[in-house]
Amino acid sequence: MNIVSSAISLTVVDPVVSSRFFTTHLGFREILTGEDFIALGRDDAAVDLVLMERDLERWQPGQGLADAVVVFTVTGLATEYERLRSEGATITIPLRREPWGELMMQLTDPNGVTIRLTEWVPPATG
Repeated sequence: MNIVSSAISLTVVDPVVSSRFFTTHLGFREILTGEDFIALGRDDAAVDLVLMERDLERWQPGQGLADAVVVFTVTGLATEYERLRSEGATITIPLRREPWGELMMQLTDPNGVTIRLTEWVPPATG
């Protein structure tokens, strides 16, 4: 198997507001739109996102409506944190350093999609 690209499909109530969030705050651009979806991409190594409109009338038992966390490893996270705060993004976990060597923060888009931003840093020594 040779994987040539990757995408995460997120089922949301309103793809337009999620698209606006990802394009405004996280640098994505719309690459394809359809009647009930919007595909987003970037020019770097980020995974593509497909925002699907949740349609409970078509949902069948056993298909599942799972929550997902989108994780992006970035550089310069402290600067990005300040930028996102100043833009009014909904930050659900403020910037913090974990003991295993991760700087992280978490934010949420208007549809409740959780986005975690991380930067790997050397663990603190005591």
